[in-house]
Amino acid sequence: MKRLLAQLSRRDTHPAIQFIKYAMGGALATVVEILIFYFVAIWILPALAPGDPAARLLGLRLAPIAEGARSAHYVWGKMIAGVFSNLTAYIVNVLWVFTPGRHSRKMEFALFYALSAVSFTLGTALGWLLIKWAGLPTTYAFAANGAASIAINYAGRKFFVFKG
Repeated sequence: MKRLLAQLSRRDTHPAIQFIKYAMGGALATVVEILIFYFVAIWILPALAPGDPAARLLGLRLAPIAEGARSAHYVWGKMIAGVFSNLTAYIVNVLWVFTPGRHSRKMEFALFYALSAVSFTLGTALGWLLIKWAGLPTTYAFAANGAASIAINYAGRKFFVFKG
């Protein structure tokens, strides 16, 4: 256990340990994203239909919402939450997961957000399609978006943004 904790505290560690650290940091960023997304989706830009699994889990009584409005609000909610979750991910990645320095700090930050924008666009488009065309609940679209983003972001950050 001591050895694992020591490896978790180092930057120069086995790629498997690095991925575990990335996943832990990603979990924190995901918590930030979920909290902000659902706050927005419930109280600011309604994006949950009455039968949505999250609405049922939270015991929310929601008014029906048109699919077009729900899918548009989903995209806006993802954009708002994405800004904050990516900032969280950047801080964790720089301080704990990857070795910065492949690029200047400004370029690194710009590349980090550019990669996030690509991942966000692809994942959010997938979520929008799942809501708009497949009629899936917002929560399922949100999960599909997350799965697509994990793969894209890890590879891009490891091989293009940071030193590795």
